[in-house]
Amino acid sequence: MAIMTVTVLVPDEEGVTALSEIEGVRPVVYRRGEPVPAEAAQAEVLVTGDQPSEELWRELPNVKLVQLLVAGAEDWVGKVPDGVLLSTCRGAHGGSSAEWVVAVLLTIYRGLGGFADHHRRKHWERRITDTLQGKKALIIGAGDLGRHLRRRLETFDVRCTMVGVTAREGVHGGDELPVLLPEHDIAVLMVPLTQHTRGMVDAEFLAAMPDDAILVNVSRGPVVVTDALVAELASGRLRAALDVTDPEPLPSGHPLWDVPGLLLTPHVAGAVSGRRQRAYAVAVRELSHYLSGELPQNLVHGEY
Repeated sequence: MAIMTVTVLVPDEEGVTALSEIEGVRPVVYRRGEPVPAEAAQAEVLVTGDQPSEELWRELPNVKLVQLLVAGAEDWVGKVPDGVLLSTCRGAHGGSSAEWVVAVLLTIYRGLGGFADHHRRKHWERRITDTLQGKKALIIGAGDLGRHLRRRLETFDVRCTMVGVTAREGVHGGDELPVLLPEHDIAVLMVPLTQHTRGMVDAEFLAAMPDDAILVNVSRGPVVVTDALVAELASGRLRAALDVTDPEPLPSGHPLWDVPGLLLTPHVAGAVSGRRQRAYAVAVRELSHYLSGELPQNLVHGEY
């Protein structure tokens, strides 16, 4: 009995190599802005890291599954036609994002930025710093990213508290944040951007954090109300590490460039070597589920 061949559109030759290992898959390169390949009209699956466009669905009339190479689906939710499945790349970038969080916390607590400045000025000055050991971290987002972070932080003797949308064993509910925030030295944001998380970190949220606490955002910029954070940082009461901002890219002249107590990176927490291979490994797994008649494990439901 002949095996049905499914045409899968991928953005690069690396995708062709990765998906060629799946029996019954015919990977075809489809790059936005380039001539549309003839196979696009019959393609059933689109693997992409791009954002959706108005002409996308006209070019790909038979697509039944969009498999993202990124963990965030906010650009796609509400823009996928009825009947088309949407799956994320959750599980590919959790380790690197968690690694970034550990790196910035160590940089802040151990004063590495100050020592780097002394190095540039050829100035030798020993001093005692703070330590990550014994700190209490509130990890807001109990999914793949949060689990990766918890495992890494606990090796530094950090006491971690997990927070999810709803309470379950080992995880507190989001409605408990007003009580939990004052008890923690660190609050790490690892949530997707949805209508429920947009602006979640407002003036009230920040006011509940104790003096000298650190807010870490490795999710999406609009989860934080920027003006409220700027006000807290300008007062010197809180510190922060941001890999994402609102707006993004951050325009020159924006107060976040100069506000004290901030460690800022340009959305690079997941930008590490091997990220594409890890993303395609998840895509292969998700596509294998789909081809076997199962739903992808990272399927996006409703409002995400």
